[in-house]
Amino acid sequence: MSISDRDLLPEGLEDRLPREAATTTRVMRAIHGVMHAHGYDRVLPPMIEFDETLAHRMAGIRSRRMFRFVDPQSLRMLMMRGDHTPQISRIAASRLAGAPRPLRLCYGGQVLLIRGDGLDPAREKLQCGAELIGVDNVAAASEIVALAIEAVQAAGATGVSVDFTLPDLVDVLAEQAFPLPPEAIEGVRRELDTKDAGGLVDAGGAAYVPLLYAAGEFDTAIERLAGFDAGGVLAGRIAALREIAARLGGTARLTLDPSERHGFEYQSWFGFTLYAEGVRGVLGRGGTYRIGGANGGEVATGFSVFPDALIDQISGAEPVEDSVFLPIGHDAEAAARLRAIGWRTVAALSEDDSARALGCTHVLTVEGPEPL
Repeated sequence: MSISDRDLLPEGLEDRLPREAATTTRVMRAIHGVMHAHGYDRVLPPMIEFDETLAHRMAGIRSRRMFRFVDPQSLRMLMMRGDHTPQISRIAASRLAGAPRPLRLCYGGQVLLIRGDGLDPAREKLQCGAELIGVDNVAAASEIVALAIEAVQAAGATGVSVDFTLPDLVDVLAEQAFPLPPEAIEGVRRELDTKDAGGLVDAGGAAYVPLLYAAGEFDTAIERLAGFDAGGVLAGRIAALREIAARLGGTARLTLDPSERHGFEYQSWFGFTLYAEGVRGVLGRGGTYRIGGANGGEVATGFSVFPDALIDQISGAEPVEDSVFLPIGHDAEAAARLRAIGWRTVAALSEDDSARALGCTHVLTVEGPEPL
């Protein structure tokens, strides 16, 4: 079948056909089922908000990548959601400001960006996640990481690995153990991100070069980081990472890259990245942050999962659901009873319709559903 220009979609957008849509629905249900079971209540923010409402809650989020347009009714600038986290922050700080803390909220829905990321051209993405608002201690971090692992495993991810990082590492070290002039801090962060030892030395961060080698399998990397921390400035964070790892109890492979900053621009002392076997790129990210940005109000801990690549991986194995063909003149009450107990029915609309042509696995007879 040919597709004409009038049927084309914009770059970075795609349809989810029945099998992929079924997998998407199941994945979302699985993720939210886990979050609901752990006491997280779902909220449903709108797709569009006033630009100024979201902008001041988006520290570290690239708002220039988000669609903006003028509201013809209010004549104010609107922004289309590119990330749920600022919206959850707004809800927590306003509509649920008086709710008991810690406040556990979760969400799921589409986000839309002007352009994709690097090798990933997708501009519309499914985002699911959870936020634990009012606390950012080790217990909160442990709960969020464990919840993220359980959620993606329930969705069908296998071989899950978690990479820990310390987003404020350079700031902490530059302030005490390895002082840096303010104008050099960003350059040192950049060279650590690119893992360029020579560039790090040129940027004035020679003392930070050992951090490049404090990465890898968690147990080995944490020992190297502890050895680097001769002055004990990172002792509290190292102890926290060890405790979080211990609480996970081997549910996922753990690694550590303490200087990683990409994707953690608004996190505070702790961050983590989720990966899964066979899933292209990053499956999710999370960590600790402050509502409203680094100098904002309440502390919080949360994670976001972008499961589209996982859906692509597992949709081919999505089982065909049993369905019962209802011939012309079928027993309507019998069909209703079948639907009430979970069967899917497909009714004939003419004598030309057949069970096989409509993809059914059973036919309703006087004896009940008969397999084809």
